[in-house]
Amino acid sequence: MRSGVIAQKVGMTRIYTDAGEHVPVTVLRLAGCQVVGHRTKDKNGYVAIQLGAGKRKTNNLIKSTRGYFAAAKVEPKVKLAEFRVSDDAVIPVGAEITADHFVEGQFVDVTGTTIGKGFAGGMKRWNFGGLRASHGVSISHRSIGSTGGRQDPGKTFKNKKMPGHLGVEQVTTMNLKVAKVDVERGLLLIEGAVPGADGGWIRVRDAVKKKLPKDAPKPGKFKLADAAEAKADAKSEAPAEAPAANEEGK
Repeated sequence: MRSGVIAQKVGMTRIYTDAGEHVPVTVLRLAGCQVVGHRTKDKNGYVAIQLGAGKRKTNNLIKSTRGYFAAAKVEPKVKLAEFRVSDDAVIPVGAEITADHFVEGQFVDVTGTTIGKGFAGGMKRWNFGGLRASHGVSISHRSIGSTGGRQDPGKTFKNKKMPGHLGVEQVTTMNLKVAKVDVERGLLLIEGAVPGADGGWIRVRDAVKKKLPKDAPKPGKFKLADAAEAKADAKSEAPAEAPAANEEGK
């Protein structure tokens, strides 16, 4: 079982197939998705990795939070999330997961927070049919009708579907297809709609009801920050070239 990723929803657009058919897609951007910590069986009772995404100012963090990110040698993140993984799919701390963690054509499950719509009636919130449009119904065509019996049961049961707050709920849409992967810009193009508003944080993982493609990287596709730092240090420690001799030194 591989790890998922934290992505930011950019918006929706369309792409065209070789046959000229247009496919509506949702664009997700991987904004510095790094491994922040590990969860082990010995210490936590389960195996998982904690990911962080987005940049956050250090001045806005309390001291304990700054120390947590400093111990992991990772810049402070806006969003944190855990993903259960198998023992052989643990990614080292500090590694940044790239967009080619997923392959084109595979199916994924996406989780996001739906858009808030405020107070809504029963027809909009629960798809009630409403009352009749004529024959005795007066000014209550969109009402929900009776909510409980009179003498028996003499009350309204809990969890009765009624008007109330709609939206701002965690929703998982399963079996969405990865239409395209842009590694350079860190973009995932998911076929269809993804729950949540533009700019919201989305969790993407391998579909639990579909088989993982054979060409999917295991434990995942990532790049280590230490490798980039090592290259930078090697360049800085390299001896400078000797200056060209001038005419007087000849």
